[in-house]
Amino acid sequence: MLKKQMKVLELSRNELVVLKIGGSVITDKDRELGARTDVISRIADEIYETGLRNLVIIHGGGSFGHPFAQKYLLKDGFRSEEQVIGFAETHHVMTVLNGLFMDALIWRGIPAVSIPPSSCVVTRNGRIQYFEDAPLLRSLEIGIIPVLYGDVVFDSKLGFTVLSGDQIVSYIAQKLKASRIIIGVDVDGLYDDDPKVNPKAKLFNHLTLQELTKIKCSIGCSSTPDVTGGMASKISELLPAIEQGIPVIIVNAVKPKTIYKAIKGERVEGTIIEKE
Repeated sequence: MLKKQMKVLELSRNELVVLKIGGSVITDKDRELGARTDVISRIADEIYETGLRNLVIIHGGGSFGHPFAQKYLLKDGFRSEEQVIGFAETHHVMTVLNGLFMDALIWRGIPAVSIPPSSCVVTRNGRIQYFEDAPLLRSLEIGIIPVLYGDVVFDSKLGFTVLSGDQIVSYIAQKLKASRIIIGVDVDGLYDDDPKVNPKAKLFNHLTLQELTKIKCSIGCSSTPDVTGGMASKISELLPAIEQGIPVIIVNAVKPKTIYKAIKGERVEGTIIEKE
């Protein structure tokens, strides 16, 4: 396994950072509705310590959203009346998880506001068709950090579907011309196999878009069921942003100070993916 640290990416005061915290970081995926409140609190501490306001945060669903979305097959769209309550349940449990995350931010005096994707996004065949971004833009203008999350949303073709946090990350980063995307997961970065299953899996410290394209088919995916597609799917969602010159940094958000260092542009173990 490669042990080298990533090169430092300097961050100027006015550059926007898009931060994604994976559901596997803030929830216990082996326990339905199992929140890792200690991890949520620590990450909130690290965000507070950076002092950064020009930040957009997106978090995943983990053991809150995924089990319900999978149970009712919501990603496939509206097919039966029993899915209606499933849509409502899935959105509700995501607001519960988001509430825990927001509690941790607000209690530390971090000015943040929750923006539910189900209220501002409409997709078409699972892809973002319309995004009412005025609240997000206004919050950033006055120094309030917008917080979004993977959610169920209405779809002009399917009726409704599941919108992954990764698609939201890529869309916002491109729309707002972010300086970087930070992806916090529960492993040290991007590997050629699942490191939770294969201890000999190799960590990629740095990849160009061309190198990533060559190895994409061999990228290890999570061994835990995920209605949004696992690691390979997440990377695919981020490709358009990388093509626009926005670097993606994948780090282990379970490890203390990792998110702080990544936001501040300090050296940290992980994987950085750049266009060239």
